[in-house]
Amino acid sequence: MLKQDNPKTLLFSNNNTLFGEQQIKFIIKGQVVFVFNNLDNYKPCQFNLYNENKNDGLKIEFKLDGVNVSRLMTSNELIDKNNKQGLSSYKDVYYWFSLDSQNQRLYAGIGETRIENIVYEYKFPIKDSNEELYHENKVFLESIQSIQIYKISSSLKPLRLLRDPITFKIPLIVKNTNFLTMEDIASSKYLPKSNLSYISQILYDCISGDKFTLNTDDFPNFSKAIEYSIATEGCWCNKKLKAKSNEFNKDKPNIKETYLRITLAENNGESPGIPYVMEIWPIGHYSPIHSHADADAIIRVLHGSIHVNLYPFLCGEKDGLPPFAEADFQKDDITWISPTINQTHKLINLKENKDTCITIQCYIYNKNNKIHYDYFDYIGETGKIEQYEPDSDMDFIDFKNKMRDEWNKRPISLFDKIKESIYDFIPFIN
Repeated sequence: MLKQDNPKTLLFSNNNTLFGEQQIKFIIKGQVVFVFNNLDNYKPCQFNLYNENKNDGLKIEFKLDGVNVSRLMTSNELIDKNNKQGLSSYKDVYYWFSLDSQNQRLYAGIGETRIENIVYEYKFPIKDSNEELYHENKVFLESIQSIQIYKISSSLKPLRLLRDPITFKIPLIVKNTNFLTMEDIASSKYLPKSNLSYISQILYDCISGDKFTLNTDDFPNFSKAIEYSIATEGCWCNKKLKAKSNEFNKDKPNIKETYLRITLAENNGESPGIPYVMEIWPIGHYSPIHSHADADAIIRVLHGSIHVNLYPFLCGEKDGLPPFAEADFQKDDITWISPTINQTHKLINLKENKDTCITIQCYIYNKNNKIHYDYFDYIGETGKIEQYEPDSDMDFIDFKNKMRDEWNKRPISLFDKIKESIYDFIPFIN
């Protein structure tokens, strides 16, 4: 069966009723992204895209050595000379095919549905080179409106249908209207907040305000206090990080693969764990490669900077996959996660950085998510996909009071006491 996820997406159920001779309608004629698994990655799979009368369309084959596409009426092959990759031997892999009639492009890819993961690309002749052929191809592509999966491809498992085709590289940093220029939009440098899903826009508004800051008037040394607690034997952060050193590997403690989770409010059942989490990343610390329970999320850097590796999917093998992209986010940068984009990553506070990185993460399930999978899956030491239940190391208010108490009780020289007193009276000096 198909089920409606949002106006841009159709999800497939987990049963096999689609296998065989059933036709799957596009959301909009002439444009689609079809996402699927191949349960046997050594067995080629095939599906056809048809027009209304099923007398023309495209035949798509994913094979071990590449992706083959041909027009059904003429049998003409639409060849990408650079295409050398089709099916993958990696575990947990999934695939997609994108039809874009407006720009007359065909793409095929592996993992997340984005430009960076394309393995096959075909562009029909552009308008200026042959206007008659351009219009003929446009009519043909706009007529395509359904998918047919045949019994010979019994290992093909549909996952979802996306309304909009793959067209441009998706920006990672979100900006609000008042900070966007015409050049930003033209170059796709930033993602406008209004382009986020409705639920992600709500999350963005929750944590993007000018007053949503770490250092506040009542505790201007909050970030310094956290740094002090991390670096000082016997302080809470120092002890907690050591205690968590075997969190992701029970048999082989690794303090570098730790971070602190300070939670705001409570779990109301609408997110994996408590929806607001302040995460603390000491210099050189990192997360395992992990995914985010198909949740929407907004992440803002409150202090320092964080390096992110992005992966096409969560791969359950020891050597794993290389990242398809890397990015660095600085203080006040805001990035995003959706159920289909930016879901799998690894966070690293690079050892050459000077400061602890502190972020605020805000998660929530899409309103049509009926599963509410309450774990983040991650790649363990052996390459096996394991479950991590997002927990809390301490409530935010309690943590702030703890840091204030440790900061006020720290050994301090007379000179530093005088300097702090001056800063208390003349805040703008600091």
